[in-house]
Order: sequence, then structure tokens, then C-alpha cells
Amino acid sequence: MTGQPPPTVLTTAPEPTVFQQVLRAPFFKLPESVRRLHSVRGRDEFAGRVDIERGGGLLARLCGWIARLPPAMRQAPLRIGLTAGPGAETWQRQFGGHRMVPRLRCRKGLLVERLGAVQFRFALHVADGVVYWNVAGARLLGLLPLPARLFAGTRGREWEQDGRYHFHVEIALVLLGPLVRYQGWLEPAAEAAGPPP
Repeated sequence: MTGQPPPTVLTTAPEPTVFQQVLRAPFFKLPESVRRLHSVRGRDEFAGRVDIERGGGLLARLCGWIARLPPAMRQAPLRIGLTAGPGAETWQRQFGGHRMVPRLRCRKGLLVERLGAVQFRFALHVADGVVYWNVAGARLLGLLPLPARLFAGTRGREWEQDGRYHFHVEIALVLLGPLVRYQGWLEPAAEAAGPPP
């Protein structure tokens, strides 16, 4: 023993973001606007527009309420405050006046997202620059497993169009039909605001 402290190992490589952890190498081949949104470290804001359709029927509305889904609206303002660290991301979504705050993380190669009382586990894959989300599992209150086949109609995709990040999300239950469908676009909030007058 020399009594010398062990050498300090310095690294300049940042910890991978949640989406980098889930998608791995294909992440770095995604279009610029998609990579930009999913490369945030710390805090950033994005703004855009969204169209939302809600499912009809009493049970579909009840499930939408439990999951705290936004109401139907057309060309509504959408704002996302994104707070991201290496282990988790919090998305403060404002659909018009409706707020949704899901928390996302990577677990065993899956993207885990909690919406209200339901925790979804998504398998993500990339094809032709589009990220596809498919439900691999779900839990009620984080404890009670729900069969993935119940959510066979729940999926999403994100891509770049005209230099902007675009998204399309459908949440549906096999026995109840669609709960919500929303689609729209986002860009960094500073760009969405436009140049100062």
C-alpha cells in the first residue's frame, strides 16, 4: 500500500437520456427535431398545436377520467415543460387549459410512462425515421398487472415533417374502444414564439 488515493477517472460523456437508453444506437439516426426533443438534459420548453378526439360511451369517459386524459379540442395550443435527468423525465403537458404530467423512465429496455392511475410499458422501435410505440404491458396503480392485449389499440408514433416534430397517439381498450386520439406538432418554445416585434 502506497497510501496514495486512487486516480480520479474523468469522463466528459453525458449520461444517456431516457429515450437514448430505450432506443440505443437507432436513436442517433433519428431526424433532427425528434432527436432534439429527446436529448434534453435539465429543463426545456416546447410549444405547438394539437387536435384531440375523445371516445364516446360512459365507460370510455370514465376510463379517460381515471387516466386524466384531456378533453376534445381542435387546433388547441400545446405547451410542454420537460425536466430530464439520466433516470427519468417529467413532461408537464398543457393541452389548452388541461394539464397532464406523466413521468417517463427506462426499465429493462422498455419506456415506462405513468398516466393517472395506469402505468404503461412501451416497446419502442424505429423504422424509416419514425419512432413507433406499442404497449408491452400495463399496471393499475403500479401494482396490479393488466393484460397487454387489453391495450392492443394503444399506440403512438413520432416523426419529422417540414422540419417539425410531429406525433400521433391513440389510446384504446379492446372492450371499450377508443378513449382518446391526439395528434399535432411541437417545436422549441423560443422558435414557436417567433422573432420579437
